[in-house]
Amino acid sequence: MRLSPAAVVAGVTLPATALAFVPNSPSFHRPSITQRSVASSSWSLQEDLTFTPPDTLNDADISEIACAEAASLMKRVKVPVPEYINNDKSVGISYIHWPADARAKRENKNALPLLLVHGLDSSCLEYRRLGPKLAALGIDTYAVDLLGWGYTQLDDVNTFSAQAKVDALAAFWEVVGQNQPVCIAGASLGGAASIEYASSSLVEGDGIVQGAIFIDAQGFIDGIGPMASLPPFLAKAGIQVLKSEPLRESANQMSYYDKEAYATEDALKVGRYHCLRDGWDDAFLSFMQSGGFSPSSKVDKIDVPSLILWGRQDGILDGKEFTKKFVEALPDTELRWIEECGHVPHLEQPDITAETIASFLRSDKFENMEEVSTTASSSPFNIVSLGAAGAAAVAAGTAAVTLIGSN
Repeated sequence: MRLSPAAVVAGVTLPATALAFVPNSPSFHRPSITQRSVASSSWSLQEDLTFTPPDTLNDADISEIACAEAASLMKRVKVPVPEYINNDKSVGISYIHWPADARAKRENKNALPLLLVHGLDSSCLEYRRLGPKLAALGIDTYAVDLLGWGYTQLDDVNTFSAQAKVDALAAFWEVVGQNQPVCIAGASLGGAASIEYASSSLVEGDGIVQGAIFIDAQGFIDGIGPMASLPPFLAKAGIQVLKSEPLRESANQMSYYDKEAYATEDALKVGRYHCLRDGWDDAFLSFMQSGGFSPSSKVDKIDVPSLILWGRQDGILDGKEFTKKFVEALPDTELRWIEECGHVPHLEQPDITAETIASFLRSDKFENMEEVSTTASSSPFNIVSLGAAGAAAVAAGTAAVTLIGSN
């Protein structure tokens, strides 16, 4: 598949076939679920009190109240990871939890909790409009930052590779979600991360991932192509362009159908603010050099009930092409088009997106699910305060990448 320069600027990764790449980081064999359970069984849920949520109203000058409300709920916790990620075997992962409305939850008691994964170099704030609506419909909802993006720990981390992102995502759900059955949902490049996580869970047979939702998801483009092998000085120059306002604005405009209403200055600021953190550049470089995600061969391994959501007017990922591939690959799926909507239904049409997701999770596809506890208050872990302490880049003159769905 050939991608136009505009699509590349909007964050779609180049096909891996464009240039063979051998990751220069050591290979890592994912431990079995038994090994991981033993490793984390004595882990206490550690809320990092050194973390300060972003002040989007004042420091970032973002006027959207939904963004400020979401940011005020953001927390960061330490999760256990392999030593190849951090020498101390833990990293800080930021997230937002919207607890399900109690009355609505009783009406759909079997609904799985939902774990939302953002797009390329975005943050959990991407779900600021969708999360509250899902919670009001009785869905216990978590939006998590992928390691190296959003507001996760950036210092003292050995690698921010695609594998490290998936391993940290799994560790997050082990600790915060207690590895209870979950529906994983990914938007854009977050779809690739979700596929990696879900397929690993299903191959291991751990019973954790019991549903999957793909929102204008990238599932059939592997790697980041030639940008993975750029010389460091070119990659670093490209990364600087990546977080520039002009390139972010270009992606902002491409993401929406109703550009006047949604491709606003606020949207630009939300998608860019986390890029100004110390260490962001190196974290992105690490991801680039890892080669990116490789989801295409794993889509058909997701044999749990799944839902494909796609903006009818998506100008970044061709809906007709990619929904067809998803429908053919997924053994138990349904497709729902979101009308008058671009690449980010969760931002442009949050009401219908929330209703469609809630209807899917309430459906008889999950009627045999055991009722599970999904609130943080029921966690058996001890809370320990820590008082102390897309795809991406620009190849000079030839390629550029920006984020998908992070506004």
